[in-house]
Amino acid sequence: MISQFFVLSQRGDNIVFRDYRGDVPKGSTELFFRKVKFWKEDGEEEAPPVFNIDGVNYFHVKFVGLLFVATTRVNISPSLVLELLQRVSRVIKDYLGVLSEDSLRKNFVLVYELLDEVIDFGYVQTTSTEVLKSYVFNEPIVVDAARLPALGPASIFMQGAKRMPGTAVTKSVVANEPGGRKREEIFVDIIEKISVTFSSSGYILTSEIDGTIQMKSYLTGNPEIRLALNEDVNIGRGGRSVYDYSSSAGSGAVILDDCNFHESVHLDSFDIDRSLTLVPPDGEFPVMNYRMTQEFKPPFRANALIEEAGPLRAEVIIKVRAEFSSNINANTVTVQMPLPTYTTRVSFELEPGAIGQTTDFKEANKRLEWNLKKIVGGAEHTLRAKLTFSQESHGNIMKEAGPVSMLFTIPMYNASRLQVKYLQIAKKSKSYNPYRWVRYVTQANSYVARI
Repeated sequence: MISQFFVLSQRGDNIVFRDYRGDVPKGSTELFFRKVKFWKEDGEEEAPPVFNIDGVNYFHVKFVGLLFVATTRVNISPSLVLELLQRVSRVIKDYLGVLSEDSLRKNFVLVYELLDEVIDFGYVQTTSTEVLKSYVFNEPIVVDAARLPALGPASIFMQGAKRMPGTAVTKSVVANEPGGRKREEIFVDIIEKISVTFSSSGYILTSEIDGTIQMKSYLTGNPEIRLALNEDVNIGRGGRSVYDYSSSAGSGAVILDDCNFHESVHLDSFDIDRSLTLVPPDGEFPVMNYRMTQEFKPPFRANALIEEAGPLRAEVIIKVRAEFSSNINANTVTVQMPLPTYTTRVSFELEPGAIGQTTDFKEANKRLEWNLKKIVGGAEHTLRAKLTFSQESHGNIMKEAGPVSMLFTIPMYNASRLQVKYLQIAKKSKSYNPYRWVRYVTQANSYVARI
């Protein structure tokens, strides 16, 4: 049971506000934003997703520069409210096509209509785009996606890949194309978030992949779809599926620790040929979520060396090597490394001819940051940093610095080798041939190298 729902811009402007119960003060938006902007508690830089001020619980998630917030005075499950905020943002994106400050302001009547159907007196009614289509009748005002800043997952698929249309993730599921016609197409995204920890000598200590197969359908009439995965997919360490099919887990097999499927997925033929049958609902939804701890080749190798260069000086050398194919590029790579607390100044030295690289020393939290706009597969990059200290190190400097962490996005690459082999759509007629788009992306969840 929530009391209020609101959406704030990066500046703290109130874009959407709905008070369902009237038991939380009206100034909660300003109180929340000031608390988040100037958060200094527990030594953390950013506010946690859930916190309490004067007996009011605040829950928030961030999407493409927007803050989606819910408040309540009762003791409610935080995961329930955070999931609700995620789903509300997804429903709004399904209807508007683009989730941005501009699109929310232009479609505020539609957004408020959606909120009134999704939540009634603080209680959730439905978050299904398909169900809402029966009750919501306002047409969205389409916002030109070309004028939007490249933020969030939408921008991943708009960079340098001719096989993907730029409007792929910015179309409303209810609005028609100019001329009143609806373009028949379906998008399947395999998104993987990887977590890897390297030892100081470069060995992999832990590795895990959290993946999801997302689908967004623009097919009229909701025809049946058949989606086939690799034939060598096994579920469970023993190579025996929880759906009770027998298969030997060979060396090249894709072994998933566990997985779950959307309620619309039928698993009748999954045991036989690893195919999923479903009638896709409107909007974006996860067909399958999976987790994998089987060994895989990490996309990057990172190592760092720090050594004293005098009584009040030290030098750091960080090397990053891309282990994937040269026809694949990683975008927006960030390398971070905590430095000793008594570091006062850092001077950086990039390799000769370095393009699209920036460096920074975050003095507030004593952290080195190295940003690379793009890394081509097989390339290696090096950064040297000279540190100046305010006092002498009283111990092993290696223990006071590190570890190195990385953030990155790699389009058209997946570490698990899970693939969509084919995507069949039930034909209404001989001439019916909708567009099919299958895309892969890998992102860093926790990518750490100890020093």
